[in-house]
Amino acid sequence: MKNIKINITFDTFCLRRLSVSSVITKCIEATLKAEQINIPCEINVLVTNNERIQAINAASRNIDAATDVLSFPMFELEAGMPPADWSEYLDPETGRCPLGDMAISLERASAQAQEYGHSLRREIGYLCIHSVLHLLGYDHLDEGPQKAQMRKREELIASTVPGVSR
Repeated sequence: MKNIKINITFDTFCLRRLSVSSVITKCIEATLKAEQINIPCEINVLVTNNERIQAINAASRNIDAATDVLSFPMFELEAGMPPADWSEYLDPETGRCPLGDMAISLERASAQAQEYGHSLRREIGYLCIHSVLHLLGYDHLDEGPQKAQMRKREELIASTVPGVSR
């Protein structure tokens, strides 16, 4: 894997900061590998709570509600079709492609893990994979082929990360 910079910021209390950071890192790396992103790149991750993600959601999408994960791609990429030439996407100062930002509500992830009957590791990993796929151009606005394509990729990638597969 090429030079990947993952900036993880916690603005909420978390006893398991190291394990949460570890699963985020592993899932980002697994997703980039699966999607054949072989360039130096950078992703920023904010681990937050429901109150903060609700504020971000309201400010960015005009949806005044908490959600589990938000993705903010830097570029409009085509799902499953990375550019052949990344040179125009690279930051001249760092030499990396800034793929974008994500925010994960640890509070919401914890509640969903309990609701779905699986581990917090599985839930955070799945949300992270989901978000990176958004950064890479995947979407699920329709209930048809796009959503099916994205779900298939999520499960395939999750199956490669210990503790994240079903």
